[in-house]
Amino acid sequence: MASLGVNPSRTPQGPGPGAASSGFSSPAPVPGPREAEEEEVEEEEELAEIHLCVLWNSGYMGIAYYDTSDSTIHFMPDAPDHESLKLLQRVLDEINPQSVVTSAKQDENMTRFLGKLASQEHRQPKRPEIVFLPSVDFGLEISKQRLLSGNYSFIPDSMTATEKILFLSSIIPFDCLLTVRALGGLLKFLGRRRIGVELEDYNVSVPILGFKKFMLTHLVNIDQDTYSVLQIFKSESHPSAYKVASGLKEGLSLFGILNRCRCKWGEKLLRFCPCPCPSLSWMWAVLLVFLSQTVYGALGLRDACRSLPQSIQLFRDIAQEFSDDLHHIASLIGKVVDFEGSLAENRFTVLPNIDPEIDEKKRRLMGLPSFLTEVARKELENLDSRIPSCSVIYIPLIGFLLSIPRLPFMVEASDFEINGLDFMFLSEEKLHYRSARTKELDALLGDLHCEIRDQETLLMYQLQCQVLARAAVLTQVLDLASRLDVLLALASAARDYGYSRPRYSPQVLGVRIQNGRHPLMELCARTFVPNSTECGGDKGRVKVITGPNSSGKSIYLKQVGLITFMALVGSFVPAEEAEIGAVDAIFTRIHSCESISLGLSTFMIDLNQVAKAVNNATAQSLVLIDEFGKGTNTVDGLALLAAVLRHWLARGPTCPHIFVATNFLSLVQLQLLPQGPLVQYLTMETCEDGNDLVFFYQVCEGVAKASHASYTAAQAGLPDKLVARGKEVSDLIRSGKPIKPVKDLLKKNQMENCQTLVDKFMKLDLEDPNLDLNIFMSQEVLPAATSIL
Repeated sequence: MASLGVNPSRTPQGPGPGAASSGFSSPAPVPGPREAEEEEVEEEEELAEIHLCVLWNSGYMGIAYYDTSDSTIHFMPDAPDHESLKLLQRVLDEINPQSVVTSAKQDENMTRFLGKLASQEHRQPKRPEIVFLPSVDFGLEISKQRLLSGNYSFIPDSMTATEKILFLSSIIPFDCLLTVRALGGLLKFLGRRRIGVELEDYNVSVPILGFKKFMLTHLVNIDQDTYSVLQIFKSESHPSAYKVASGLKEGLSLFGILNRCRCKWGEKLLRFCPCPCPSLSWMWAVLLVFLSQTVYGALGLRDACRSLPQSIQLFRDIAQEFSDDLHHIASLIGKVVDFEGSLAENRFTVLPNIDPEIDEKKRRLMGLPSFLTEVARKELENLDSRIPSCSVIYIPLIGFLLSIPRLPFMVEASDFEINGLDFMFLSEEKLHYRSARTKELDALLGDLHCEIRDQETLLMYQLQCQVLARAAVLTQVLDLASRLDVLLALASAARDYGYSRPRYSPQVLGVRIQNGRHPLMELCARTFVPNSTECGGDKGRVKVITGPNSSGKSIYLKQVGLITFMALVGSFVPAEEAEIGAVDAIFTRIHSCESISLGLSTFMIDLNQVAKAVNNATAQSLVLIDEFGKGTNTVDGLALLAAVLRHWLARGPTCPHIFVATNFLSLVQLQLLPQGPLVQYLTMETCEDGNDLVFFYQVCEGVAKASHASYTAAQAGLPDKLVARGKEVSDLIRSGKPIKPVKDLLKKNQMENCQTLVDKFMKLDLEDPNLDLNIFMSQEVLPAATSIL
């Protein structure tokens, strides 16, 4: 489910220098020094080159390119792409590369696409050069080594190798394997061609002044961490893992509750949602149509769509593309294929009166039981009288055999021999022979079963050729039907869960939600308290949310992110009203996706997530941060959080839309953030009822007075003494008073240690000549004295 929205510019954000300066047009008719300089700038811009490296594997695309105008490498994290490579085509149309670099060992779809690209002689502005490098140059480990060993001017020389790795990991998504391989292949290509330093000494490397994330216009930037923490997708172990190829199933996730698709193609389309349309109003119009009427009709899908509003492009396409060719294919298949027989025999079978030869052989095969019974009766007349019965059977690929029950005297293999019969094999206490009659049947009737199967397979191939002759129609029909399946699934979920249609306004900066609900939490909780959200313009761009633990801060953050995401992919949303503005990215720091394979600490993972937001968030980005800074010293964590927020606030009106949930009440008490309209303080409403704390789960303006951690600890089941002691220490720290140990507890521990030492002494045998009291004093008494005294 790739997010869609409106991104008015393609300029990537990230570490490194800005874009090259734009040229100036001079109105003066006589060129002067300034005009000559401008002409040189324009000439340099004309000479700017873009070199693209791309890899495609298993439905995912990894892209990286080098822009000589600013000596910067741009990369796109692994993104889903259809077999037709529509995403790659959009990238080529947008950046117009001079060369396209890829692996010589490529998928057939990529090879076909590049072949068509190379044949476009009239492509504007010009046809790119296709460069194939050995597949070994795109190895994952080799690519990582190239990235980490590169000489980058934006990395201080004082950094150690470990610090350099950590710094690059905050910029480059090393978990996107295709992107890392594409970056490695691009560096190899730049080193071979020596782009920009062709005339320099060989020890001068290609200048790389920065790495920046690249996103196509109208696509929203969402990384894998966001997909995970918002539970857009969630894989769980399947209880019958041995029956499932991957051993995984979809858990409680947004995709899981919206996926009501009837076909696999629709389910795949819903997961990736590769719709290129920048406007979402047509999708919401389709959902309204399906919510108001049911599409069932005897005239089929085409006639049903013809009766629906033709102002919607999808309905027009279905009405037009579902042509007579489709009816011809359906009629042809229906006249040839015996669907009931195919299901019964688990193979392809044809209907009667299609091939007279097949019909004749099937009649022979159907009449075999009665015919073979008569043959067996005649065979029994010629057998030994001790043999009570026999039968003639037909086994495909073997032929006709005479079957005789095994008699008691038939013990050894020599006992199986019968005059006039050729012994074949013993199975289930029955002896199987070839007789003169069975050999005659083999010559007369042959292997009917295999002959029928071979002839039906030939008919299947002929039918397949006729169907594939109209493959273009089938492909188009499959695409349109899967899109319709996705929209029906979204409409069904919207009807059952009470979702409403959002409004999309590219001119609006921000998000406005009235009485929004968390789409997953409302299915799990008995009652769910809706909350409203409004962020946009020059007010309240940074919302600092405080409140006790378990009061609903994290759910509120995820609710805002999910409603925004659902609106951007064209779904109705769980809210009374929602108005979504231009959003170009959703960044999250909510949950640490820990993994030993990453080689990073929990706090370093948190920092990487925040670094992505700091380096890439624009004025149209949505940033969700939950409890950042808790993974380190309290003072350092608070300082980092305040520094990050002040960095964004310093941008003024271009500050991203930020939602921060924190328990650092000192952030407000010490006034670490500047006062102004950009900052708004919210809290989760609660009420103290004696020793109890009542949660209302309602967002309101204000600041929490305390975190109420002791109440949450008691609810979690900690002993009352521990909770009381924790609250006492917290009050002492807050008031600046010294913390003293509990005397009763200390006295009790002293008595227990003394009793233990006395018990050990009473067990000693003082009359034992081998007893050494010095050893007892050094090993038992002296170590215990420190805890007793």
